[in-house]
Amino acid sequence: MLKSARIVPPFFEIGPKAFMFGDDIVALAKVIDKTAKKYDVRVILTPQYTDIYRVAQATENILVFAQHFDSLPIGRGQGSVLPEAVKAAGAVGVMLNHDEKQLTISELNACIRRAEELEMYSIVCADTLLEAKAIAQLDPDIIVCEPSDLIGTGQSSSNEYIKTTIEAVKSINPEIMVLQGAGIVSGADVYKVISAGAEATGTTSGIMKAFDKEKMVDEMLGALRRAWDEK
Repeated sequence: MLKSARIVPPFFEIGPKAFMFGDDIVALAKVIDKTAKKYDVRVILTPQYTDIYRVAQATENILVFAQHFDSLPIGRGQGSVLPEAVKAAGAVGVMLNHDEKQLTISELNACIRRAEELEMYSIVCADTLLEAKAIAQLDPDIIVCEPSDLIGTGQSSSNEYIKTTIEAVKSINPEIMVLQGAGIVSGADVYKVISAGAEATGTTSGIMKAFDKEKMVDEMLGALRRAWDEK
């Protein structure tokens, strides 16, 4: 599938959720953009829908993803998130099935297929090993393996979880990239996860709740680059 911007490891995902919006997220996106260029890494940023256009216009090295979209076609659907609309705003991909926005398998499959139709990336969240295997059957571009009970705790996944989920996904489709998330709050966490075999990692609270967000962005992206280069 042709896409407007190619994602290659190592990459990083930053999910502001509803912590940040408007001028604040645009300002942080500019910092992330410069830091991504500094370390030559791809960064996925999932701002609020209303900020997709502004972030996409203000940056060059960030891949802007929607936090979610629905599988409906153009037409009726009051209150739904139309895939074509977020793409037109500047999104090149979509995050699906986050622990805070879970989908049925049928709806998840429909959303992944809609992303394919529009040549957008799909990044899909999985909790358990069993769920990662099931989602791999749907052929998304990226699977985020993150135990839901570790999200926001500051405790990252065990090496065993990282190893087994990566092996399981790759055994089904080696083309799917695997991001290991949950509990990433420092550069040391980033380094550990990448060294354990992940192609990517990411955070929300690690940056959103940091006293110095710019410093934390640099710390995490620098650790990503070092860990990858040392593997």
